[in-house]
Amino acid sequence: MPEPLTVAVCQPRCVDLDVAANAALHAEAVLSAEARLVVFPELSLTGYDLAASAVAADDPRLAPLVDACRRTGAMALVGAPLQGEDGREYIATLAITGQGAAATYAKMFLHGDERIRFTPGEKPAVLEIDGWRLGLAVCRDAAVPQHAAETAALGIDAYVASTLYGAGPEQAARRDGHMQERAAAHGVWVVLSTAAGSSGEYRETSGGSGVWAPDGTLVAQAGPEAGAVVTETLD
Repeated sequence: MPEPLTVAVCQPRCVDLDVAANAALHAEAVLSAEARLVVFPELSLTGYDLAASAVAADDPRLAPLVDACRRTGAMALVGAPLQGEDGREYIATLAITGQGAAATYAKMFLHGDERIRFTPGEKPAVLEIDGWRLGLAVCRDAAVPQHAAETAALGIDAYVASTLYGAGPEQAARRDGHMQERAAAHGVWVVLSTAAGSSGEYRETSGGSGVWAPDGTLVAQAGPEAGAVVTETLD
């Protein structure tokens, strides 16, 4: 069995379309979290604006975040629009360490106007850290049982979702229901980072980032406020 993994779910304040400002806010969260894995919401570097310019993995504006990961030994999972080598664009998760950033996963289940610009990812992805196998999801992926099933079939210890849910009690209940169901259905930890406050086209979002145990029990959760960071140890 792998050693316990300390994770932090962050819902930073978002400065629309300002990658440099958001990278700095992400870096502050990494430095304060004291966690090995730090997870951020969907499109966290730009806000949820479907016209946001693509962010390259070697973008110099990410330097403060790379430095924060180097200083703490953390890995950060951040969200951004990304252009692939084939020229197509994706809603992506970047994994950032002290050595730099790398594209790790592309959202498979697009919805609404996302389909106009973006290409869906082709397959589930598993990221390994300290002996833990993490299945990655972006927003609507986590609402589709098929995605979790196909990801879990690869052999995972945790299902890690970066999302955005709208504000209000119905969306909060939907958010928590999705995460509880994924955990209980596959007997894995679920780690959720979701937007809080405003994010691009959304003036209000749900917050409520959290961690669910393999039996579906909620073990830690942030409130609705932007800027919250919640840390939990998976064992």
